[in-house]
Amino acid sequence: MPSGSVKPSWRKPVGALTIVATACLWVFLIASFSKQIGALPVLVQLPIYLVAGVAWIAPLKPLLQWMETGRWKP
Repeated sequence: MPSGSVKPSWRKPVGALTIVATACLWVFLIASFSKQIGALPVLVQLPIYLVAGVAWIAPLKPLLQWMETGRWKP
C-alpha cells in the first residue's frame, strides 16, 4: 500500500451487513402482522405501511455515524 493511503475499515462491511439484517428483521416483523393489517380498510393500511416503511431508518443513525467515525456519539 503506498504511503499516505488510508487502510480500509472493517466497520463499513459490518455496518452494511447490520443494515441488511435490520431491514430483513423489520420486514419479517411487519409481514407477521400483515393478516391483521390487511383486515383494516385500505385508507388505514396506507399510513401504517408508510410509517413502517420509514420508521426502520431512524434507529440506524447511530450505526451510520459509527461506520463513518468509529464513535457512537458525536
